[in-house]
Amino acid sequence: MELCELKQESRRLRRQILDTVYHAGGGHIGGDLSVCDILNVLYNRQMDITPQNWNTPGRDHFILSKGHAAEALYCTLAGKGFFPPERLESMGCFGTGLPGHPNRKVPGVEANTGSLGHGLSLGVGMALAERMNQTGSFVYVVMGDGELAEGSVWEAAMAASHHHLERLIALVDRNRLQISGPTEQVMAQDPQQKRWEAFGWRVLEICGNDVEAIDQALTVAKTPMGAPTVILCNTVKGCGVSFMENRPEWHHRVPSASEYEQAARELSGGEEHA
Repeated sequence: MELCELKQESRRLRRQILDTVYHAGGGHIGGDLSVCDILNVLYNRQMDITPQNWNTPGRDHFILSKGHAAEALYCTLAGKGFFPPERLESMGCFGTGLPGHPNRKVPGVEANTGSLGHGLSLGVGMALAERMNQTGSFVYVVMGDGELAEGSVWEAAMAASHHHLERLIALVDRNRLQISGPTEQVMAQDPQQKRWEAFGWRVLEICGNDVEAIDQALTVAKTPMGAPTVILCNTVKGCGVSFMENRPEWHHRVPSASEYEQAARELSGGEEHA
C-alpha cells in the first residue's frame, strides 16, 4: 500500500473502530485510536503476514501486548482479509467469537494478550525460535506505555539484548495516558530512550500518528545491527476525535449517541485533530 493510501486507510480504520466500539457497547477507544496508525503501517506496508501465508513457515509474527486495543487489531485484520468486516458488528455479543481482548481463536491473532507486560516476553521466545530455525522472520511487539511499569517487560528486554535478537522489533504506543491518569504521575518513565539504551536496545523515536514516520522507522529497524530495536511512538490518545484527544476518561468509555455523531463527522472528512 502506498503512503497516500495508508493515510486514507488510517481514517477508514478510525471510523470503523468508532462504529465497532459504539455498537458493541464497550471497548478501549482512546488507545485504539492512538495505536491505529502503527497497526495500519505494520499490516499494510511492512510485515509479511497475510491470510494466505498464515500457516507458512518463515512469515513474520505479531503480538499486540496492549491487548485492550483489540478493536483496533480486529478492524485491521478484517481490512486485511482475515475475516469478513461484517463480523465486527457482532463484537460484544454472546457467541461472537470476537472477545474484548485478542484470542488465538480469532483468525490472524497469534497470541492471547491482555494481561499487560507479557507480550515482549512472548516476542523474545518467538524471535529465539525463528533464529534457531533460521527462517529470517521478524517478530513485532506493540506495547502500551502504561504496561512498561511491569517488571516482566524489563526482564524480557534484558534477555533480548543478551541474545542479540536483531529481528525483534518493539513499538511503544507512547500516548502518556493510562486508565488511572498520566503515566508520568502513575509511574514515571522518562527519559524512556535512555532506559532502553541502558538495556542494550537500539532506540528510535518518532511521531506515532504519522504513517510516513512509522514506515521510515520500521525500515531502519529492519537493518541488522546485532541488537533488538524499540520504536518509541509518540501518539495522541483518542487521536482524530477532538473531544477524546488527551483525555484519560476515554481510555475505556463508549460514546453517547450525540458524541458518536460528532466523532463520525470528524472522522468522515472533517478536519483532523492529531
